[in-house]
Amino acid sequence: MARIDFAPCGINPPHTHPRATEILTIIDGSIQVGFVTSNPENRLINKVIQKGDVFVFPEGLVHFQRNIGYGNAVAVVGLSSQNPGVITVANVVFGAKPDIPNDLLAKAFQIAS
Repeated sequence: MARIDFAPCGINPPHTHPRATEILTIIDGSIQVGFVTSNPENRLINKVIQKGDVFVFPEGLVHFQRNIGYGNAVAVVGLSSQNPGVITVANVVFGAKPDIPNDLLAKAFQIAS
């Protein structure tokens, strides 16, 4: 389990747990939560949850949280494994050593012709 304290507009960036399902309970505040289904659908499932609400992120799917309230927000999460792993999407893609080639990233993110 872990406690997450969100500052106003604070985020837990897109990430995944390859070996665990995550369940999040809001202790205080309003948080937008979401996950993306797997290929080929890649559908965003998201909603705003409030104090007392619970949300489940399926194992292995990319997910995020964002404080959309005006004050601080607090959540408690539980994971279904003692070793859930965490892969933060931006860190993996843009922080790889050696770098993933820029032309490959440009094509993958459709920012080049």
